[in-house]
Amino acid sequence: MRISIIIPAHNEEKYLASCLSSFVAQTLQPDELIVVDDNSTDNTYKIALEFAQKQDWIKVFQRKSSNEHIPGKKVVDTFNFGLQHVSDYDLLGKFDADIILPKNYFEMMRNHFQSNWKLGMCSGLLYIEKEGNWVYENIADKSHVRGPIKLYHKACFKKIGGLRPATGWDTVDTLLAKYHDFETLTDATLQVKHLRHLGQDYKTKNYFAKGEALYKMRYDIVLAKLAALKMAWSIKSLRMYVQMIFGYLNAFFKNTTRFVTKEEGRFIRKLRWKGILNKIS
Repeated sequence: MRISIIIPAHNEEKYLASCLSSFVAQTLQPDELIVVDDNSTDNTYKIALEFAQKQDWIKVFQRKSSNEHIPGKKVVDTFNFGLQHVSDYDLLGKFDADIILPKNYFEMMRNHFQSNWKLGMCSGLLYIEKEGNWVYENIADKSHVRGPIKLYHKACFKKIGGLRPATGWDTVDTLLAKYHDFETLTDATLQVKHLRHLGQDYKTKNYFAKGEALYKMRYDIVLAKLAALKMAWSIKSLRMYVQMIFGYLNAFFKNTTRFVTKEEGRFIRKLRWKGILNKIS
């Protein structure tokens, strides 16, 4: 199975060399790794180029964009820029530039996809460093296929229509995969080091956008409140909960364009409620 990976990168000089070294050290290297430098002002491009000069399967491109930070949209737009340069693939990955993979990551990913023809997307789990120990990054269930380290089967990626350019893209893609009868999997044995804790990047603008994303996925208000409460609890932030609800209501009153159709929305709500009821029963 041919594996192509895209890494959107913006000012990642602190982490990029460690990240790319973990790709080079794989027992099964990807067939193609595309690093897209998005408007970096540091040495991101230089570091990526040094790796590309030594590894012919690593390619580097530069993308010019605005300096405005747009949660979700910027990274997906950069990924889509890289997608224009991808060769033919069977498995497509969107990876972040601040992670360190275990050496058997892609070998195990290939095995999972080869052994299950219904598998649409797959990832390991993310761990962050706390007081000298690597602990699970508890901002999502361990069953959730995480955005910084996920692989898509080509058939699944095409069926879900690619990635939505907004906050929530890495949740709606999983839900749509299930809608189209694909399975998803997280391999708990593959512990990926996340060098920058996502909680460090949470800002009020991001909170608001996360609330908007719940509306775009057609969550009802009760589901939205439960999802916001769960996320806010994970980082112990009341402000996050309040801003997410404001974001949801703002999108509601503005009649913001949705991520999914009405039919897909009904499926998503039913799936979410089923998951909640299973946990409390």
